[in-house]
Amino acid sequence: MGRQQTDIFISGGGVAGLTAAAAFGAAGFNVTIADPAPPITDQNHRGADLRTTAFLQPARRLLEQAGIWPMLAPYAAPLQIMRIADAAGQNINVADFDASDISDLPFGWNLPNWLLRREMTARLDALPNVTFLSGIGFDSLLSRSNYAVVRLTNGQQIEAKLVIGADGRHSPVRQAVGITTQVTRYGQKALTFAVTHDAPHDNISTEVHQSGGPFTLVPLPDHDGKPCSAVVWMDDGAATLARAELSQDAFNVTATERSANLYGRLALVGRRSVWPIISQIADTITAPRVALIAEAAHVLPPIGAQGLNMSLADIATLLDLCAANRDDPGAPYVLDQYARARHPDIKLRIAGINALNRASQTNNPMLQSLREKGIAMIVGAAPIRRRLMSLGLGAATSTDDQST
Repeated sequence: MGRQQTDIFISGGGVAGLTAAAAFGAAGFNVTIADPAPPITDQNHRGADLRTTAFLQPARRLLEQAGIWPMLAPYAAPLQIMRIADAAGQNINVADFDASDISDLPFGWNLPNWLLRREMTARLDALPNVTFLSGIGFDSLLSRSNYAVVRLTNGQQIEAKLVIGADGRHSPVRQAVGITTQVTRYGQKALTFAVTHDAPHDNISTEVHQSGGPFTLVPLPDHDGKPCSAVVWMDDGAATLARAELSQDAFNVTATERSANLYGRLALVGRRSVWPIISQIADTITAPRVALIAEAAHVLPPIGAQGLNMSLADIATLLDLCAANRDDPGAPYVLDQYARARHPDIKLRIAGINALNRASQTNNPMLQSLREKGIAMIVGAAPIRRRLMSLGLGAATSTDDQST
């Protein structure tokens, strides 16, 4: 079997890997992407990923550049308002972040993950310079001064100028190059599901805090004529597993109570899925001829729609650097620039999300009171509110950035 040559090899066919393949392909690079598991693109398939992803404004720009956004736009539910509701006390305290305060566009758009895979694989099929090796995985890597040789699980060898590890929190590429990680465990799991509800969501994403972790409702298009939202419910691992086994009627009652009845009665649509909650950061995000992106580089709790949007910021940054150095996209100075541009920001955002998650877990009345006062301060201080919204959309986290 001869050695195939390509500009970019991507390990991992999740949403981040597929986006990277489309983005680099649309930019004119020859791309080969491989994943051991064929993508599931039917929501009724038992293995379908029924979670949803909220793409923030900067992500849309990358998706447009990759030629993916026109395929997704008809299915996207806009997120106009981000609402934080603290329901730990006798009263419900609410802070609304309205995108109109800083932009003419919504904060972002929500889409089901199975649908993202369907449309993204269709986009790759339309790009003649992109090869998707579905059902074939990464096996090993040997870096040379001017290229890397990747060996796949079927014995095929690929010579690439740049190898991108987009292969998840247990990244085989990261392990192959010996990059270690720092992991934080919270004792939490996330229960993900979809519900219909009595009151319209009005394109508001709502994060309800009590203790144990947030209960987040993210707008979806109507289901059978009823308002519908995707839910991520984070809590103690044992409690989450127990709720996953409740009867549908009992679960509807429990979920409605946890939502503080903000949208009336919740009714489960489809099945429930359980996911572990950790944060993880790679000690470095580059190695010779290798760049890590997405969960190969960073994993964080699903708070504030930061996870995949950080991943897409990785892709956008790396693409810009490679496009400026088209002859050798995996050159050492390109990778050095990528690490300097992304790793500090990743560290700061993970620290921030870690603090938010710890605050959401607490059942200490004093700390809950501080959380309540913090929400009140945000509501009353427009410059702080605008700055937090800008940071959430990916504005610089540097301390020398004084904009509001």
